[in-house]
Amino acid sequence: MPKSPFIALAALVAAATLPLAAAAQAPRIGFVNTERVFREAAPAKRAQQKLEREFSGRNAELAKLEKQGRDLQVELEQGAVTLPEAQRREKERVLADVSRNFQRLQREIREDLNLRRNEELAQVQERATRAINQIAEAEKFDLVVQEAVFASARIDITDKVIKALADK
Repeated sequence: MPKSPFIALAALVAAATLPLAAAAQAPRIGFVNTERVFREAAPAKRAQQKLEREFSGRNAELAKLEKQGRDLQVELEQGAVTLPEAQRREKERVLADVSRNFQRLQREIREDLNLRRNEELAQVQERATRAINQIAEAEKFDLVVQEAVFASARIDITDKVIKALADK
């Protein structure tokens, strides 16, 4: 049976388009370093400054209590031999109260700061996710990952995300 020129042409076209089909199938992958976004993006920096302003008064109060406790400790050490017993015990009681208040206030500030930081970072994360989605759609990415053991600089789109967040 003679070979048909049509079959030969179809085989030639199929062979020629195979590499194109394989290239079209290769997924486009991007990587975003979330830690860098939280450290360098404008919204993250603004959130950090906001938290510093918000907690500055409480931190000043904490520093004042710390200084008061140190001053009382120094008084007790210097007057250990010269202070009357009743006065020494009173200063020790006051020092213990100051120390308890300091620890309580420090714990409250830490808990409140962690809560507020998580709230602010959640907002930054939400904005970053929107920016990542926009970049991924505009540049036809098939997959964008935020956690990786290794990511080549060739697929790292972190700078684009940081820039996109700065524009908003």
